[in-house]
This record gives sequence, structure tokens and C-alpha cells, in this order.
Amino acid sequence: MRQYLLSIYQPDGPPPEPEVLEPIMRDLDALNQEMKAAGAWVFGAGLHPPSTATVLQAKDDDVLTTDGPFAEGKEHLGGFTIIKAPDLGVALEWGGKLARVLSPLRIEVRPFYEEAAD
Repeated sequence: MRQYLLSIYQPDGPPPEPEVLEPIMRDLDALNQEMKAAGAWVFGAGLHPPSTATVLQAKDDDVLTTDGPFAEGKEHLGGFTIIKAPDLGVALEWGGKLARVLSPLRIEVRPFYEEAAD
């Protein structure tokens, strides 16, 4: 089965208030459990704010280190889930479920270049 990255994009700024965030996280946990029960879930995690990022770039014999994020924007990668799915259609179904749980955030579904070894 191919692996897919479900990227979660969120706006810059503070997280929602706990009373808003708690039911979302509960629904996200339920979806993760559904993915695990279906054998689709591989790994998932949230990320710290982009202000915590560090960008490294090799140049000549040195590696340049700068404060991140690499890409400036009004939205950033806030987290991700890696799933296994037999085809893009199934991956999009899981991505759609994730989009409904995290609405109005955007979810990008993208296959890994190489086939995963099962």
C-alpha cells in the first residue's frame, strides 16, 4: 500500500480557546482511532509554531543556520498524519474526514514518492 501525507494547514496566531479546541481534539482522537482500527494510520503529530523553526542550508563547506520558518505566509503547516491507503481515492476519503474534523482548516493529501515496504 502507498503512504500518503495529510498536511494540516492553519492560520498564524494563537490556538483557539480551550472550549473550542477540546471538542476538536476529541473528534481528532476518534478519527485517529478509526484510522488505526482500519489499518490506515501510520503516524501523526502536531507541530510547534513556525517561529520555533530553524532553517539549514549547505553552502560550500558550511551549513548556514537561520531562524525559520523557511516560507513566510499567513498559514503554516500545523501538523500532519501519515496514512497507508490502497489508492488516492481512499486517501482522499481519509483526508476528507480529517478536513471535516478540523474545519475550516485545509488538508493537503499527497502521496509519498516511493512505495512503502510492507
